Amino acid sequence: MFFPDISQFLLKLAIFAPPMLMAVTFHEVAHGAVANLLGDPTARLAGRLTLNPLKHLDPMGLLAFVLTQMIGWAKPVPVDGRYFRNPRMGMVLVSAAGPLSNFVLAVLSALALSGLEYAAQAMGPSPLRSTLLTPLLYMTIASVQVNLALGVFNLIPIPPLDGGHLLMGLLPRRLAYELSRLERWGFVVVILLAISGVLGRFLGPVVATLYNLLI
Repeated sequence: MFFPDISQFLLKLAIFAPPMLMAVTFHEVAHGAVANLLGDPTARLAGRLTLNPLKHLDPMGLLAFVLTQMIGWAKPVPVDGRYFRNPRMGMVLVSAAGPLSNFVLAVLSALALSGLEYAAQAMGPSPLRSTLLTPLLYMTIASVQVNLALGVFNLIPIPPLDGGHLLMGLLPRRLAYELSRLERWGFVVVILLAISGVLGRFLGPVVATLYNLLI
């Protein structure tokens, strides 16, 4: 019983790993690219405006993905709001760029899935379908799920998640300051929510609803 479980785990990991790497890479590049457009060259000068996933991997985020096979994170790109003409609005735009990139990838993956399903039906049973097309179908489905989960997860209004930074940019300055004081404990709160099952009960229905809308 042990080895089949391990083999199934590794198979699922192999299917989810490429979409996850793509999702977190585009997420961080989107942050840096918007910051660069708004006048902050920090991410560009740090070499973070690259689609090479190795430049963005975070050990803890990678471990979280291996354990959950759904949620993970990358190293945040460096952003210096002092470069922005309007620092608060600039940080809102930069924060929104990451989750938005994941929702765009989810939509593109859903469109690609439709094309792959049509190709699979047209091809019929064949060695090419089983060795190439079927794994691509599974990875594309995983891409929709991972990008939706990552987008929704990052919109949770707890700093240092993007949703927390978005809220900090929209709240009055005094309330934004009070919320910013929670940033050092943000991931502790998220982990506690995950362990207690609260995070799963929130993420699951939201992601499932969005998935059903797309697929």
